Amino acid sequence: MNPLRFNAIWISDMHLGLRSCRAEFLLDFLRHTESDHLYLVGDAIDFWSMKRSAYWPPLHNQVIQTVLDKAARGTCVTYVPGNHDELFRDYAGNTFGGVRIAAEAVHRTADGRRFLVLHGDEFDGIVKHSRWLAVLGSQAYDALLEINRWFNLVRRRLGFPYWSLSAYLKHKVKNAVNFITHFENAVVHEAHRRKFDGVICGHIHRAIIETRDGILYCNDGDWVESCTALVERADGSLAVIRWADESVFLLSEASNEHSHRDRRLVSAN
Repeated sequence: MNPLRFNAIWISDMHLGLRSCRAEFLLDFLRHTESDHLYLVGDAIDFWSMKRSAYWPPLHNQVIQTVLDKAARGTCVTYVPGNHDELFRDYAGNTFGGVRIAAEAVHRTADGRRFLVLHGDEFDGIVKHSRWLAVLGSQAYDALLEINRWFNLVRRRLGFPYWSLSAYLKHKVKNAVNFITHFENAVVHEAHRRKFDGVICGHIHRAIIETRDGILYCNDGDWVESCTALVERADGSLAVIRWADESVFLLSEASNEHSHRDRRLVSAN
């Protein structure tokens, strides 16, 4: 099946090393997409979780190897560490296996817009000023994700599609909604202050593209709940892909497009 082709792809919050990481969807996405640029926007590896319980199945190795293979084949891979993999921030400015590590990045789209790329935890007051509370919150969130995993196993056996209980609760609780709003506003303010056209981040596991105060705010989501990525098309436009929901349709559409193109070439000859 023909891969999907993009100018750039942004993925974050993969949380490799966490049992709730949906590595099977992530690996499928990486194997069925190609791009000139691939940005890993933080929390690629969940060292917070691995300190509590060592977990690293072969599937997680395959994800890492697939990223390295892309870098070896010419994809410009940039890794912007987050709070769960912050130890890699000490290596900002270095390149390992073709992967460039950076504290933040700047991406210019095909239509000339400049985007600030960062994980975003520096705009999270709890992570920045109360690390112990952030770790405690992360443990509670991981427990909720584990409940969510078993909840969806039951749903699957009953013939129902995947549904994120944790995402539902997070977006229904007033304090969580207020936190997300404050976070997004702070990130937008930073992009505006530094005169960027937009900002691309992760951290809060909420994929969205939205214009605020003249700034295009983009969050590429996560791979423990929503299985989402942000992509730049050939014309410079941006879109969120929800791989668990849209992969079959997108790949089928790409194959049909290639088939039509091949038929046109045969006819022309």
